[in-house]
Amino acid sequence: MSSDTNTKSSEAAEVPPPGPATANNRVPRGHKRLLTRRDRITLSFMAGVPTVLHVALVWVTALASIGLAFTSWDGIGFGSIKWVGLDNFKQLFSDNPQFWPAVEHNIIWFVVLILIPTPFGLFLAVQLDKNIRFSRVYQTAFFLPVVVSLAVTGFVWQLVYNPDTGLINSLIGANKPGHYIDWIGDPKLNLWAVLIAASWRHTGYMMILYLAGLKGVDPSLREASSLDGANEWQTFKNVIFPTLRPTNTVVLVVTIIEALRAFDLVFVFNKGAQGTELLSILITNNIIGESSRIGYGSAIAVVLLVISLAVIIPYLIATFRKERRA
Repeated sequence: MSSDTNTKSSEAAEVPPPGPATANNRVPRGHKRLLTRRDRITLSFMAGVPTVLHVALVWVTALASIGLAFTSWDGIGFGSIKWVGLDNFKQLFSDNPQFWPAVEHNIIWFVVLILIPTPFGLFLAVQLDKNIRFSRVYQTAFFLPVVVSLAVTGFVWQLVYNPDTGLINSLIGANKPGHYIDWIGDPKLNLWAVLIAASWRHTGYMMILYLAGLKGVDPSLREASSLDGANEWQTFKNVIFPTLRPTNTVVLVVTIIEALRAFDLVFVFNKGAQGTELLSILITNNIIGESSRIGYGSAIAVVLLVISLAVIIPYLIATFRKERRA
């Protein structure tokens, strides 16, 4: 008994008494740092470089364009910048014979995209949502034009519209001397020819957006509609399509932006001449054209920016309100 007592007393003596930590008895506090100094430097570099590039290439250039819109500058030396106030905008709205046709063409671009490829993209999405055979192959085939560069798309359609060896003229027999149809050079045809190429690409874009929206529809809604005796069209019109309202909003905004920023196809086709004028083409021609008018081109860019913000800001406000309610 005495030996057991002595053993317990010695063990108790070895246990340090509770109290504040000393130099030899430090208690670790907080979490151990998971990132080393090298990791923090790497993350700062990965986040910092894109941020700096975004600010420099987007925000700085946008603010610079707004400032230059009220000046006259030929792009040679900062000392040649002259303040002209609203003269660029006055000249743009009253004296430029290409401005209002360009605005009209941008509006036509939007109307065509919203009336033709958008419903067709919805139709394709509805068919592919039925899980038909080879649906993945069809999705890839229809979405492929979206992945391909617009410049490449323009070159491909130039071959299709070639008056001599093009596919269309060859099919309709208009590739013979005296019967040529100049799809790109004719001012009455070239805008519609470009819009066909743009619609070909836009259809795949809309298909993917609507297909994503259809995948989020609750299957119980379809079952309830089927039990009520509704056919496929009635189910889509009264049940499915109303649930696609958020997707329709996204589609509308995307289509408007696509119509406003249209540039690549037209520039590849004929550089925006002879009936294919667009606001983006006018900006490019005035800023980097033969006679650089940086201030005047910036004024057109500001007009395009205002039109874009008039569409984007209400969409963002509605989105934020919806998130707050949720």
